[in-house]
Amino acid sequence: MAVDNFYYKEEKRKMTERLATTVAGLKLANPTMLASGILGYTGLSLKTVIDAGAGAVVTKSMGLEPRTGYPNPTVVQTDCGLLNAMGLPNPGISHFKEEMKQLKRTGVPIILSIYGYSLEEFVKVAEAAAEMGADAIELNVSCPHIERAGAEIGCDSTLLTEIVKQVKKAINVPVIVKLTPNVTNIAEIAKAAEKAGADAITAINTIKAMSIETETARPLLANKFGGLSGPAIKPIAVRCIYDVYKSIDVPIIGCGGVANWRDAIELMLAGASAVQIGTAIAFKGPEVFSSVTAGIDAYLNRKGFKNLKELVGLAHNH
Repeated sequence: MAVDNFYYKEEKRKMTERLATTVAGLKLANPTMLASGILGYTGLSLKTVIDAGAGAVVTKSMGLEPRTGYPNPTVVQTDCGLLNAMGLPNPGISHFKEEMKQLKRTGVPIILSIYGYSLEEFVKVAEAAAEMGADAIELNVSCPHIERAGAEIGCDSTLLTEIVKQVKKAINVPVIVKLTPNVTNIAEIAKAAEKAGADAITAINTIKAMSIETETARPLLANKFGGLSGPAIKPIAVRCIYDVYKSIDVPIIGCGGVANWRDAIELMLAGASAVQIGTAIAFKGPEVFSSVTAGIDAYLNRKGFKNLKELVGLAHNH
């Protein structure tokens, strides 16, 4: 029994060492994160994801003032994922203070996603988020269906540079920039964000897309256009991560189509140090975090990798 117990403890120690990673100064027990937009409205829903095994969580994007979002229908299921145009509904950054108090007790990094309609708004929201205890800020400059915010900023390297610089100057927590794939050269945008002081890059957000009902000839989403997520965008995410990895030195958080451990491994081989999971939760539940983590660990063990660092960007050697 003593030998069995020792073996179990040793295997557990090795697993802990294999899966642990650090991104932008944040220490994660495993490389999975909740992506912004799914189960990120309340402290209770975020704690559910933490209890399910996520290494970190990202909240729903918060703005300076409350926002109701778009009218229904806001989500359409497609053959290859989900198409959504929620319109960034949120209670406003100040209303998340109590939720943060609950979450800070978990010991898991809490990343607060924020957006703004101007440089000044981004700075104010970032200051409020840092003040309430966010472990990091993720700048949502990539939402494909919000005018004067989101991807309009993420496509403009000059404006993005100024926002990142001013937010970095205003707060003392890591700043992560979430990029849109809806650009000509994502690597150039990533380089601009890094030069401005970004501590990490999240790649990618959803792809601008549309669906039309054939009988009525009407767009299915109330907003007409939305963002496509899920399995269909994984190859795009892989390519974007691969391109960005060659251009910057700060860590990349991969996002886009991760539904199982193979997807996660693919994003990491392209250059991601951690991966975010979103759409898969709608189909597999929060348990997807533990299954993806277990699969990653089994892969690392089988391949003889001592830690995740040995895996990140390995595809660039071929």
